[in-house]
Amino acid sequence: MAPRCIPMKRTCPKLLTTVLFLWGLLFSSCVSVRVQYDYDKTADFSSYSTYAYYPELETGLSQLDSRRLMKALDSVMQGKGFLLSEEPDFLINIQSSSYRSPQNSAVGVGMGGGGRNVGGGVSIGLPLGQGNLEREIVFDLVDSQKDALIWQAVSTSQFNENATPRERERKLREVVQKVFARYPPAK
Repeated sequence: MAPRCIPMKRTCPKLLTTVLFLWGLLFSSCVSVRVQYDYDKTADFSSYSTYAYYPELETGLSQLDSRRLMKALDSVMQGKGFLLSEEPDFLINIQSSSYRSPQNSAVGVGMGGGGRNVGGGVSIGLPLGQGNLEREIVFDLVDSQKDALIWQAVSTSQFNENATPRERERKLREVVQKVFARYPPAK
């Protein structure tokens, strides 16, 4: 008897759709900037129109990356109508750290055998490569009169230590745009 064939018309589109969805999910999870927000619900964000950076700002970034980040931040803030001032309504503090994300790719190798009423198996996982280098940047906005934290965003994204200056600038601009897309918060 000949094996039964599965009709291609029904199987291929579903399989293709599933494969494309999984590929897109995998790709998007690798390159995105993830952001977590928190803010003081009692703060009147409409009263803030000027900003400055902490005088003793130590971002944890290289001097060049700090300048790139602040340039991107100035562009976004001024695009939202905020002015850089020597007597600001709020101060911006920036801190960053880099770390390797846990390894989550592995190959499983297994052996097994069995016969009659006896069975057995051995399986091991072999890690592939190393974890990705991640950079976390924390943005604190502090009311300059009350010395109180009013808004905070924590961004996490992949980081390439061998990136060109142009790539670094593009990535930092992407981080700042994503972080400040939700500032000021909607009431």
